[in-house]
Amino acid sequence: MKRVLIITYYWPPSGGSGVQRWLKYARYLPEYGWQPVIYTPENPEAPATDSSLLAEVPLQAEIIRRPITEPYQWYKKITGRRESVNVGFIRTEAEGSESRAELLSRWVRGNFFIPDARCLWIRPSVRFLQHYLRENPVEAIISTGPPHSMHRIAQQLARKTGLPWLADFRDPWTGIDFYADLLLTQPADRLHRRMERSVLSQADVVTTVSGSIRGELLEKGARRAEVIPNGYDPADFAGLSTKVQPASDYFTLTHSGSLVPSRNPRALWEALAKLCRQLPDFRAKLRIRLVGSVDSSVRVSVQEAGLDGNCTFIPYLPHQQALEEVFSADVLLLLINNTANAGGFLSGKVFEYMASGRPILCIGPENGDAAALLQETGSGLTHGFSDTDGITLCLEKWFTNWQHGRPSVQPSAEAVRSYTRPAQAAAIGRLLEELTASQKEASLKSYI
Repeated sequence: MKRVLIITYYWPPSGGSGVQRWLKYARYLPEYGWQPVIYTPENPEAPATDSSLLAEVPLQAEIIRRPITEPYQWYKKITGRRESVNVGFIRTEAEGSESRAELLSRWVRGNFFIPDARCLWIRPSVRFLQHYLRENPVEAIISTGPPHSMHRIAQQLARKTGLPWLADFRDPWTGIDFYADLLLTQPADRLHRRMERSVLSQADVVTTVSGSIRGELLEKGARRAEVIPNGYDPADFAGLSTKVQPASDYFTLTHSGSLVPSRNPRALWEALAKLCRQLPDFRAKLRIRLVGSVDSSVRVSVQEAGLDGNCTFIPYLPHQQALEEVFSADVLLLLINNTANAGGFLSGKVFEYMASGRPILCIGPENGDAAALLQETGSGLTHGFSDTDGITLCLEKWFTNWQHGRPSVQPSAEAVRSYTRPAQAAAIGRLLEELTASQKEASLKSYI
């Protein structure tokens, strides 16, 4: 079995969305002839803890954990905070306004810790991995970001070892929605963009989750970019369709995942309030379940719409329990950040939603990648951020279908099956085979 080094910040027992993509690929890569060697921090600043994910780490995987120093530790001392810190030290509305110390800390983070707060891990990691690889060779290197410091580690390592390098962008770098909130000076912005172009132009291949982001990465200098979308793992769904069913007494709308201010679906709350006024039984039957971290702006919008009596807020759940909530829904809410890069949004949650077979109501760009995916698979409908009337008509129709026991969507099982995690791991395996074969061919030509 060939060995591949995977450099990732997020790894179990860390929870949250950042860990899922490469945990799943690592789980299935051995089936395609690749043994994952995971390099990850020993003491990361994780957004959540989910120890249940440790059971998904393949037995063939070798895990290397090394201590990391991050400015978050100093930031907490300065500000007196104890909880996990949001990326970029950016407060949500739920946390209130920033103090002067927090604002200064955010400015320092944006302008001195480039590309991100994990940059102090780059030099010691390169030094350690150089020595490690001399004793324990691998065939290829993979880095996944954000945080993009992981790409910087891989970049230097690939340069020193000559190994082929795959850089995976789960999210954009300078195109990320919060980039403008980092309080960057012009020199810091130029340095970010120079680093980004350097990584993109030197990686042998860049992978990302959607066609929109792929186009952006090519424009910024990637030599080659491939779309490997997120997906769902059929093993996670074993028995759920029979074990968990929607409650027949309530019309349940569920959102799973964090709800930040830019993801607050005001048009949805207006539509639901309108239906509560217009349809006699709607308010009595309506149940809204928001699973995960919810910003105060969302809670305020729910209250202002008069829906607080219909809404339940559920804190972060382990992955399997979150899936049970998905399977308990009558309608799944796919809420996209109302930001400049909204068209390329295509998280792993979308695919898990599709695998459940429940109707998906997406609120976001009607010409975006998520809308195209739902149309391709027949899994749901998309309405624009301010399309209150369209959302109202959609939910009224789906509520009527629910009352009469009729399905609101008829997904294509074949189309949905094409987005499994094993299928995407196979695509990663093929890319690795291609990269290593190309390197051997180039080395042979050079020798001749």
